[in-house]
Formats: sequence, structure tokens, C-alpha cells
Amino acid sequence: MAFKLLVSLLALAVVSNAGTIRKATCADGRTTANAACCVLFPILDDIQENLFDGGECGEEVHESLRLTFHDAIGFSPALTKQGKFGGGGADGSLITFAAIETPFHANGGIDDIVDAQTPFVAKHNISAGDFIQFAGAVGVSNCPGAPRLQFLLGRPDAKQASPDLLVPEPFDSVTKILARFKDAGFSPNEVVALLASHTIAAADHVDETIPGTPFDSTPNIFDSQFFIETQLKGTLFPGTAGNQGEAQSPLGGEIRLQSDADLARDSRTACEWQSFVNNQSKLQNAFKAAMAKLAVTGQDTRKLVDCSDVIPVPPPLAGSAHFPAGLNRRDVEQACRATPFPTLPTDPGPVTSVPPVPPS
Repeated sequence: MAFKLLVSLLALAVVSNAGTIRKATCADGRTTANAACCVLFPILDDIQENLFDGGECGEEVHESLRLTFHDAIGFSPALTKQGKFGGGGADGSLITFAAIETPFHANGGIDDIVDAQTPFVAKHNISAGDFIQFAGAVGVSNCPGAPRLQFLLGRPDAKQASPDLLVPEPFDSVTKILARFKDAGFSPNEVVALLASHTIAAADHVDETIPGTPFDSTPNIFDSQFFIETQLKGTLFPGTAGNQGEAQSPLGGEIRLQSDADLARDSRTACEWQSFVNNQSKLQNAFKAAMAKLAVTGQDTRKLVDCSDVIPVPPPLAGSAHFPAGLNRRDVEQACRATPFPTLPTDPGPVTSVPPVPPS
């Protein structure tokens, strides 16, 4: 309660006669635009060292980013109109009501990151909703090429568990996925932007025989390789065949979700998907905007404090968009009729094989 009271009392920033916000100097000497945000610096230091392994873009970052989405998308105005509880959105219910929500089929495997984050929530007396979104934004900042994500502070505690069946599944049709997102307030273009999260992601449970299998060849870099490689012809399964929600991949060691394959080729999303290829600035801006919207789903932003300046600035991207070694433009399954696929170089050397993301 003390933490939440502090947030409420300090939410009114000190304003000078000129109308500009003065920087607040926190106890450790760091500055922020609002004194209410000072409470975040100790949390930042703690999770960078003890959750993200000293500031790496690794497994815990991937899982923390997944958790931001699974928690926030539990929001349905359609259910609310039917007189049912439509979920609280980005309210931390996946931690607060973990015993109810983690067994949902779409949340398979998410219990690991829920268990990892829960002690930090208790230690720092922060709401679970705030912690989930803060950890996601901080984690992404460890990935070269990523945008600096917005973070707003002050989400109240979740009062109920989210209903089941609100998180899209990789075996859902494009029509079903777009309808679910539309109900939550997201356009098809925003859906594609949110899936940029898969450029720094890996799958543990699509194929249980190959945990830590990435979705593109650069899983620790926020770049457009995911949007390139999902448009290449699938030729193999990296592990076993016949897994629900999996499509063939173009590279050994790389996994492809059926939903990603379909969205990359559907007329409603294919051109937006292709537009991110070799366009880092658009990729960054679209993902940042979509994540800012996702992170406050179901929240009253008038009651939140902008603490975005606490989020570290991500390292710049090194390198450029390319075809993996052994593949080229002839391997592209062109789906956007309006625009040709960009011209890209092919990496030299033998055919690319992607190593798994190591566990923490």
C-alpha cells in the first residue's frame, strides 16, 4: 500500500513557472521527469542483474516479452457487453491469479516466467501489472536494434482472473486471430507490428523435443529477419513433424508457427508484413506504438505516470537485412501483390543452421 500511495502522491510532477517539468533527482543520484518514477531504479538494477543475467537479450527477455502479451490480451469488450467479465487487460492477473490462468492451453509454459517474476513483485511491493510491463520494456532494451519502449506506472491490482480462450493460438485461422485482436482494439496492421516480438523469441513447447528453438536466425537481435524468413518456402521441421500449430521452416534449427506462416501470406496482412523487411525504422516505430497500446489495455491512462525515461536505451543494430546462407530471392513465396519483395544480399558460406537459445 505504501508504494501505491507514493505513486498517487507523486504523480503530480513539479512544474516550473515556465510550464516545463523539472527533472527529479532520486536518492541514488539518477534523474527522471517525475519523482514517482524513482522507485523504479532499484527494480531496474535488480532485474537486470538477477532476472536478465546481467543485461542479456536471452531466454528470460523472450519469456518476459511473451508474458506482457499474454497478460494484456486478456481483455474482451465483447464479453463485457454480454454481461460477462471480459478480463482486465494489462493488470497482472497472470501473476495474481496464476493458479487459474497458467493452466490455460494458450499459456503453456508461461508458468516458468511467472514463477521467476513473482518474487520480484513481492520484494519490491509493486503491482503485478506494473511489474510485468516494466520487466518486458527493460528486457527488450537489452536487445540490439530494439526501440526504447514506453512505460507507464500505477496499474491497480487485478481483481479477477482473465477468462480462458482470449489468447490466440498458433493453430487459429487468420480470420479468428484478427477477430480476437479487433475485439481487444487492435487493427490488422497492429497485429503484424506486435508479432515483431518473434524476432527476439524462441519456442519451448510447440515441439517439446527441441526447447529453445528460435523463430528466426538472429533471436538475440531486434531486426527484420523474422519478417524475411517467414516468407521463405518451408522445407523441413527442425524436430518432429505433426505438431499442432507448426509449419515447415526454411532452416534447420528454426521453428515456424502456423499462424505466422499464414499471416505472412494472407491478403489482409501480407503487404504490411513485407513492409518491415529491411525497414528498421518502420519496424521500431510500429512495434513501439503497438506495445504502448498493448501495455495499457484495459487501463485508465489518466491515472498512470509516464516513467519511460527509466527504461534504458537499447544498443544500436549492427548489420543489415539479408537472406540466410544458401537461400535467395527465388525462395521467397511472394504474397504481397502491390509491392515487389526487396532486393537483399545472401550471406556467404554453407546453408545456415540456427542454434537453440540456451537456457538461463
